[in-house]
Amino acid sequence: MDFESKYNIDAKIQFNPMEIIDFPELIKGCAKQWQNLALCQVNDSVIRLGVIKGEFHWHKHDREDEFFYVIEGQLLIDLEGRTVGLGPCQGFVVPMGVTHRTRAPKRTAIMMVEGSTVTPTGD
Repeated sequence: MDFESKYNIDAKIQFNPMEIIDFPELIKGCAKQWQNLALCQVNDSVIRLGVIKGEFHWHKHDREDEFFYVIEGQLLIDLEGRTVGLGPCQGFVVPMGVTHRTRAPKRTAIMMVEGSTVTPTGD
């Protein structure tokens, strides 16, 4: 399956150091149902913006942890055996090797922090 086109994942870094990143403007400009943008790199991590509705597939990252922070909306993170619900201004770390999927019942904006070597669709 071509996950990158189904989920509209853009892995190209959009901003250089010392540039302002205007989250509300970026969020407003996302018209697709599932959009993921690589905003910038900080040391060995990439900061991503996701504007999503619906669900992602089950996956895991074998070598990297993944941090999710909800800007607006509601994010559900399904783990084996439980679901974590996050609202605005809440965050959660999924440790490396843990199978998970994310779901957004309504349009939701999230920030993600993950290693620059991560494959956004999972290993």
